[in-house]
Amino acid sequence: MGGPGRYRPALTEKARPATYTVEAYDETGAAVATPIAGEHPLTIYVDKRELVTLMTLGAAPEALAIGFLRNQRLVDSIDEIVSVQVDWEVNAVAVTTRNGLADLEKKTEKRTATTGCGQGTVFGDLMADVESIRLDDGMRIDEETLFGLLNAVRTHESIYKQAGAVHGCALAQGADILTFVEDVGRHNAVDAIAGWMWLEGVEGHDKIFYTTGRLTSEMVIKAAQMRVPVLVSRSGLTKMGHEIASQVGITMIGRAVGKHYLLFTGAHRLVKRG
Repeated sequence: MGGPGRYRPALTEKARPATYTVEAYDETGAAVATPIAGEHPLTIYVDKRELVTLMTLGAAPEALAIGFLRNQRLVDSIDEIVSVQVDWEVNAVAVTTRNGLADLEKKTEKRTATTGCGQGTVFGDLMADVESIRLDDGMRIDEETLFGLLNAVRTHESIYKQAGAVHGCALAQGADILTFVEDVGRHNAVDAIAGWMWLEGVEGHDKIFYTTGRLTSEMVIKAAQMRVPVLVSRSGLTKMGHEIASQVGITMIGRAVGKHYLLFTGAHRLVKRG
């Protein structure tokens, strides 16, 4: 974790309620007060220029904006960001940078729509910079730690348990969850964690990233950019996700529930029980 002298931009704290209660009717016709997940548009403005509109739960909007800029490779350091100000009256977040975003036109001229719930967008070449990423090859995770993490996620209080309709992501050190974020799209959840890591000065080289969603190319690339060497999901994966994980050397574990899992790539990091 970062120390007290760590730089932090000026931030609002404008999290929205995670759930809202509406009236539904069950199969007998009885009225049932039912929690549902929130969903709000949030337009990111950088230096007064509109960049993108995300649909989000709104649980961590400041971290989401920072993580989005980080994972889109639009900023290289938290030090480049002066302030992040969220205003839900206009469903917008205003990010002010120190020196502007270099080559913004070139970086944003190409967009790739990504797969899945709450479809995301990746600016620029999807494979840009991937070949230069180097992950910690000395990091290891044993099976007991993996099972401990899966149990910690299972017992974690979550919006999904109340209302469904969200994806969850967690950053862990061993079996200990450092932060857990849920959003309407897994790409938002991973961006919010990336932003949190920058704000808290947390490095990824010895961490595990867990997601409830599929391991797509976007998830693998973002985990690699965060320098997280182990990626775990309760779901499956895509062909491109598998190819990129093999290329960058991530340890990819899917279908991980209880004491069951499938190890797809990076077998050298997983220590089997004797």
